[in-house]
Formats: sequence, structure tokens, C-alpha cells
Amino acid sequence: MEKHIMGENGISYTLGEDGLYYPDLYLPEETEYPIGKYGMLRKTHLKEHRKGLYLELVLAGKLNQHLHQIDEECHQMMDRLMEQMKEQQGVIEELKMQDQMAWVGRMNNIRACAEEIVLKEIVYR
Repeated sequence: MEKHIMGENGISYTLGEDGLYYPDLYLPEETEYPIGKYGMLRKTHLKEHRKGLYLELVLAGKLNQHLHQIDEECHQMMDRLMEQMKEQQGVIEELKMQDQMAWVGRMNNIRACAEEIVLKEIVYR
């Protein structure tokens, strides 16, 4: 028996140890992008709650690109929201000079609020 054969449908097959031919199927090549915190959170969410979409992205070879895009969107939205919230709450550099602990507390609160919005609107949708 031949080790490799080409089927009528154009798919190549390889002979397995059990004597059966198995199709040579490969996932498409995927570009590697750096993935940060929000991309990893999105991946976990997809695996646990959106299995169909997760498998679709994996099989299409677009999971890494999707996670990178989500990560970028989240960082952009975080920056935008934090600037807007700082402006609304009057958190300015003068406060930082006058009372550092108050400034740090307000900035932590702003960051937490912005992150909650980002997670709800982008990561867990």
C-alpha cells in the first residue's frame, strides 16, 4: 500500500498505522501578533462562553488577529475614557502637586471605572 495518495476530490491522504487513510488537513498559517491582558481575557471568554465563535476563529486562522484587534481597541478606549473622566472630575496636575494621595486615589478610581466599561463593552460582548 502506498504511504501517500491523492484522492479524486483533490485531497491528499496518508496511510495510518492502523491501515486506514487519513486526510492531510492543516490549519491555515496565522500571523503572530502580540496579545496583552485584554486579548487574553477575550480568549478565555470565547473558550468558556462562545465556543462556536472561538472554533470558527481557530479554524479560519484568525484567532490571534482577532485577539490583537480586541486588545488594541480596549487600550484605545481606556485612554479615551480615562481622559474624559479626568476632565469631568477635575483631576489635574495641580492636584498631583498639592495632594499626591488624593490624586492617586482618584486616578485608581477612574482607571477601575474605565476598565469596567471596556470589559463590558468590548471583551465580554
